[in-house]
Order: sequence, then structure tokens, then C-alpha cells
Amino acid sequence: MSIALRDLAAAVAGTVVGDPALPLAGAATLETAGSAEIALVDGADKLHLLARSRAGAAIVPRGTGPLDRPTIEVDDVHAAFAATIVRFRPPRSRARCGVSPQAVVDPSARLAADVEVEPLAVIGPDCTIGPGSTIHSGARLAAGCTIGAGSEIFPNAVLYENTRVGARCIVHANAVLGAYGFGYRVADGRYALSAQLGWVELDDDVEVGAGTTIDRGTYGPTRIGAGTKLDNLVMIAHNCRLGRHNMICSQVGVAGSTSTGDWVVMAGQVGVRDHVHIGDRAVLGARSGVSGDIEAGKTVLGEPAIDLRDRKLQLATISKLPEMRKELKQLAARIEGLERAGRADEPPASAEAA
Repeated sequence: MSIALRDLAAAVAGTVVGDPALPLAGAATLETAGSAEIALVDGADKLHLLARSRAGAAIVPRGTGPLDRPTIEVDDVHAAFAATIVRFRPPRSRARCGVSPQAVVDPSARLAADVEVEPLAVIGPDCTIGPGSTIHSGARLAAGCTIGAGSEIFPNAVLYENTRVGARCIVHANAVLGAYGFGYRVADGRYALSAQLGWVELDDDVEVGAGTTIDRGTYGPTRIGAGTKLDNLVMIAHNCRLGRHNMICSQVGVAGSTSTGDWVVMAGQVGVRDHVHIGDRAVLGARSGVSGDIEAGKTVLGEPAIDLRDRKLQLATISKLPEMRKELKQLAARIEGLERAGRADEPPASAEAA
């Protein structure tokens, strides 16, 4: 199937620069695109990659101007490229199964009329699933779970009892919501599990990545605010309260009873200790180790996490340590030489006595 450049442009409200009749058979990255494919250039800094690419055409930011091959200029290059890919590779339609007879659904569960429950999913007692939601194969909802409208629970995700999921949420494969928190006390000379009587709450439009775990609260909820996105392999401990629209990247670990404001960003492998607060719009750089509260709007980096500017100064200094060590040895040698010369100029003790 080939599509003319003009037709692709019309579908994304773009402007053609070059041959509008150019036929294209697909969309690909700059590195892999062939002469019959269109590629994405998302900024002027990528034009040199286009010059080396075999792509027959490109989607570029509006105002780029004529290049060495036809282009479509658009306002939002990523949205336009995604729409173009879908034109060439439409999503596979999934046959709707309703509630599969191979699913296990407790008679007390309440499911909206258009809910999809795939084979081998398990819906426990007193669960409620809202309109338009999908529970994929192998997912397991324990007793008392609530799923909001339009949410999707992917294969083999596990929701422990009383987990509450808002509207339009996505829980990816193998995520675990509501496992016991890591809380113990010493009793009779051994560790005994503390009370684990709470639950997990996801507000609307939350996304939980594959393999991510969110522990239940001790007595109340561990809560994830509306619009927050958790990457794959994230750990959120018991009693945490994450604000709205947080972005939590892969391999972040947040210890118990920590809270965040809105629009907080945690880059990969950040570690946050328990009982601290991260203010609105704070940014925690990759592999930061956070041991105390972070002020709103602050960007930190390092372990322990400190202000980004201070950390950069530290790193710049560290890179100069070999040179500084060499200079220090030279200075020490000069001082030692001066001291030897000074001692040589001193009159002998016997001369002073005379």
C-alpha cells in the first residue's frame, strides 16, 4: 500500500514542501528508513541525520523550509508522525469477547455491561468494574477491588484486596498493587509482620508500568495522584502519597510515608528515604539519593542529593583532581627545597656559641 505525500499531509494538517504526489509505503526512523518511507525530524539539530538518511521524505517542524527531499511541515511533529505510522500500520483489531466463559468471575462482582474480561482473568468477590474497562488474560483482582471507567489491566497484573483504580488508568503486565508493606517489629526475639490493613488508590489517568509495585498502606491508603505516570520497575512503599502529574522513571525506589507535590520528576534509579516531602515541580536527577525534604521547584543531583549547580561544581572539581594532585606534589617539592636551602644558610650552632 502506498500513500501520496499530499494525503499524509492532509491527515495531519501539514503543509507539503516538494513533490506532493510522492508515493510512500511506510514510516520509519531516520536510521532505518528507505527511499519509499517517511521519517521524523523533530528539530533543527537532527537535520544532519536527515542528510545522511535514505528516507524519501520527512515530517519536520513548521518553518523548516525547503530541504533536499520532500517534507511535511507540521506544528506537532511527534503527534503527526504517530498518526502517520498508524496510517501505514493500523492497530490490530481485537475481537471483543465480553466476559469470557474461561474467566473466573465471582457472582458478587458487579461489572458494567460493556466490560471486557479475557480468558483466565480472575475477578474476586465484591469487585466493581466500570464501563469500558478491560481486564486482560491472567490478571487477578482480589476481593473488593474497584476499577473506574475506561481503565485497562494488562496480563498477569495482580491487585490485592480493596485496591481502588480510577478512570482511564492503565496497569501494565506483572504490576503488583497492594502487596504488604515492608514493615516489621521485633516480638519474642524475631521479626513479626506489622499491621497491613490499608490499600492502594490510583486517581484518574494514572499509568503503572510493567513490573512496578505499589505497597498498601499500613492502616489507610497508599495514594497515587491524578495523571501521575510510573515507569517500569518502580517501587512505591507503604503509606506514600504521590501528587498529581508526577513522572517517575524506571528503577526509582520511594521509601515509606514519603509524599510529593504536583509535577515532580524523578529520573532513573533515584532513591528516596522514608518520611520526606518532595515539593511541587522538583526535579531529582538520575541516581540521586534523597535523604531529606526537597524544596518546591528545586533541581537536585547526586548522593546525597544537592542543588544541581553545586553538584556540577563538585563534578568539575573532581575531574581536575589528578591535575591538582600533580600541582600539589610540585608545590610540596618546592617548599621542601626552600626549607633545605634555609637550613643550609643557617650558621652552625658552634659558631653561635662562640
